[in-house]
Amino acid sequence: MNRAYSGVNLAVLRGHNAALVLDLLRTAGDEGISRLELAERTGLTPQGVSKITARLREQGLVTDTGRRASTGGKPRTVLRLVPDAGYAVGLHLDRDELTAVLVDLAGAVVAERRSPLAFGAGGDAVVEAAASEVEALLTDAGADADAGAGAADADAGDPGHLDAQDPVHPEPPTPRVLGVGVALPGPLDHSSGVLHRVTGFPEWDGFPLRDALAARLGLPVVVDKDTNAAALGLALAGCGDSFAYLHLGTGLGAGLVLGGAPYRGPRTGAGEFGHQVIQLDGPPCGCGNRGCIEALCLAAVAAGSFGEAARVLGEGAANMVGLLDIDLVLLGGRTVAAAEEHFVEGVRAVLGERARRGGTVEVPVLRAPGSESVVVEGAAQLVLAPLFGRAHGHFPANRNDRNLS
Repeated sequence: MNRAYSGVNLAVLRGHNAALVLDLLRTAGDEGISRLELAERTGLTPQGVSKITARLREQGLVTDTGRRASTGGKPRTVLRLVPDAGYAVGLHLDRDELTAVLVDLAGAVVAERRSPLAFGAGGDAVVEAAASEVEALLTDAGADADAGAGAADADAGDPGHLDAQDPVHPEPPTPRVLGVGVALPGPLDHSSGVLHRVTGFPEWDGFPLRDALAARLGLPVVVDKDTNAAALGLALAGCGDSFAYLHLGTGLGAGLVLGGAPYRGPRTGAGEFGHQVIQLDGPPCGCGNRGCIEALCLAAVAAGSFGEAARVLGEGAANMVGLLDIDLVLLGGRTVAAAEEHFVEGVRAVLGERARRGGTVEVPVLRAPGSESVVVEGAAQLVLAPLFGRAHGHFPANRNDRNLS
């Protein structure tokens, strides 16, 4: 029995057990998986698995995909997830650009839109711009945008719960769009969906983005920092169970996966990487401090000195590795993408030198897989992860044998 997936045969945990089954179906992909294999890997009884898969079939989430020869007895029926049984919207609100994607249950992007964004225009204007892009996205894709989350109901991991962030509004039956995940710069409160003093945009302090966008769209909304959304998506993709994702774009932050789960901290304050001071009396930063890594990095980039920016980023990354003892550093963001080799090699050199001086193991530094879309696709996973029991659960390392090199 695989304890990462072990279930419990109690009626009160029907939703949990169904989520285990759905997650295994998701990772099995088009090849599918038999009921017997599901029972073996979850620790559930074959009868329990049969009841769960029967409900999932009735809800249109699972279908038969043929039969597979067995070592004894009759051939086994193979089941697979139906990817287009439901969708999630991922929304990345950057300081100057909005990106929206529609993602199916298997995590594949089926539609995408990009547009300029004036983040400083304030909450109401940004909510309207975001809602308009989401509506256009769903229209382009022909998806059913009727509100609510319940395509798989509570027996399938309670996707309507959406990490305890559902706004209070009626839920129409069997919608195809489960909700909207929003990723944006912090600081913010993930549990309430309320923004704090976003660096450079103090006017956002106290704005209830989750509830405002949910009211405008009539869909459940989850809000998180851009780096946390990216870390969630990368963890689901099998990037490991102890890593940091460093995002350098219009700002700088970190998303952390520790002990197999995304780590936000009790107030969503973890990962404010860009605002650690490494130069006393250094240049002023938008956060109000001086000598922050973000300010130093962005100043070097503006001067065209990518090598210096990478060195500064590397010093911060080395501090974090020493503090958290993580196994991997992943880099992403549009600024990294513009000079990928400079940043990867530069950060790697700093970590390597620190490791040699300290007699410690050198931690790998790599470009994050799919780095250009990792935040927006991770935002969609804020909605999908609860369906598969992965909102708070652990992510077995490299479960898909993904090659990060």
